[in-house]
Amino acid sequence: MEGRIEPKFEFAFSVKLKLGKVIRIVNNARGEDRFFVDALEGTFEGPNIKGVVLPGTGGDYPLARPDGTLDFDARYFLKEEDGTIIYLQNRGYRWGSPEVMRRLSNHEEVDISEYYMRTAPSFEVEAGPHDWLTKHIFVGLGQKTPEGNIISYYKMI
Repeated sequence: MEGRIEPKFEFAFSVKLKLGKVIRIVNNARGEDRFFVDALEGTFEGPNIKGVVLPGTGGDYPLARPDGTLDFDARYFLKEEDGTIIYLQNRGYRWGSPEVMRRLSNHEEVDISEYYMRTAPSFEVEAGPHDWLTKHIFVGLGQKTPEGNIISYYKMI
């Protein structure tokens, strides 16, 4: 096909999050479970960016669908070492076998090859050295840890 290009990705940074207690609405009117999980603290680092997750600025509002898929909607602020504040919104999915999902919800270690955890983030940041975050498409590859999540973001170039 004429003009066709293949996508290429470049590692941008990883976020390591410690998550808090879960608040839940079980079996809402649509037969789904809605949760809130506080983003307690965290760090992020990549070749051109480094800083902390600002505590108390957000968390994840996942929806547990009847098919076992966890539908993420996470929002929180990052603070780069230079003082720049970055708003991150992360939408995505985590799914695996019922046994794997049970183990993950019990905060057990599970090899990342046993489940799917992918995100599509968007960023807001003031004009300046980190506004490249607002000019690219990113894909996040996630890993559930007993304490929280690690998500590595790749910029489509």
